[in-house]
Amino acid sequence: MLLGEVTCPSGELVLMDGGYLELWSGGRSPDELDGATALPASDFEIVGSDAEVAARLFDHQSGRMLYDIPQHGVDEFSRLFAQHCRAHAKDAALRLFPQRISHRDRARLAIAEGNPDFLIMGVPVVPVGGVPTERPLPVTAVPGEWGWSQLRIGLREGAAVATRQLGRIGVDYARFVFADADALGSWVHEYPLDGLADVVFWGRDEEQVAAEFGAPRTGTPGEDGYGWLNLPVRDAYARAVALNDHRNVAPSRKFAFDFRPHSHHWQVMAGVRASDNEAATIEIGGARVMMAMTSVGDGFFPVHLEVNAAGSPVAIRISVAGDG
Repeated sequence: MLLGEVTCPSGELVLMDGGYLELWSGGRSPDELDGATALPASDFEIVGSDAEVAARLFDHQSGRMLYDIPQHGVDEFSRLFAQHCRAHAKDAALRLFPQRISHRDRARLAIAEGNPDFLIMGVPVVPVGGVPTERPLPVTAVPGEWGWSQLRIGLREGAAVATRQLGRIGVDYARFVFADADALGSWVHEYPLDGLADVVFWGRDEEQVAAEFGAPRTGTPGEDGYGWLNLPVRDAYARAVALNDHRNVAPSRKFAFDFRPHSHHWQVMAGVRASDNEAATIEIGGARVMMAMTSVGDGFFPVHLEVNAAGSPVAIRISVAGDG
């Protein structure tokens, strides 16, 4: 079943949890993001004549890079690594980077060193290099007993004769994103690009709440909730706060709500909700990016590279349910 097509002008594709794109730093240090001071951390490289072996035995992250070590735990982490090296008689040490490594560079380094994945605040992200740049890549899904069995990103025509395991995508927001690594530098997750936002609510007591707030049906494809569309962002935020206060004062009222700024994230999610297959694409930074619901909720999803007889990549396969 065809879900759509993505494009990858850089030749490097990122597969990750779409909900975590709020954390994506592009070419900047993660410390430069809004709110980064609430999550102070450091990045390290394992160096020394036994660096690769020591990293593999330590088995905390893929390869020699150790990202996003919480600042409050750096001393203890360093002590544990030194103890590990002494116990295994390995010549290796931690080298602190003066500035944290951007997520774009993490993807580039992982591909260059053949690492299966890298972490963003503990969440595994899978980068894939050598992706065709000159044409759209079809994304298909195979139905399973519960949701999709697998998703497949076609790279080249021809039969696959072998597979190679890459990493696992960690998902906490029930959605994948497949995106060109450079294009993600233009991604805007929550900021309203046009100064507008929507507020939508739904649930058991939605009709009663709608009557109390004078809220109409939104009539948006793929959902049948109440709320207000295309409001100035301050007005929308005020209504979201009022809904939240109402829920706190009357907890017996059962309803949920979203505050949805007109960002890239909420734009593509509108397409996802309207799609029968819960997948949609958006043009960002000169590339076509896909957001697709996992169909089975959260979890860790293995990624394999299918190759042809010549060893060239044919497709990327994401195992969803019963296909690990």
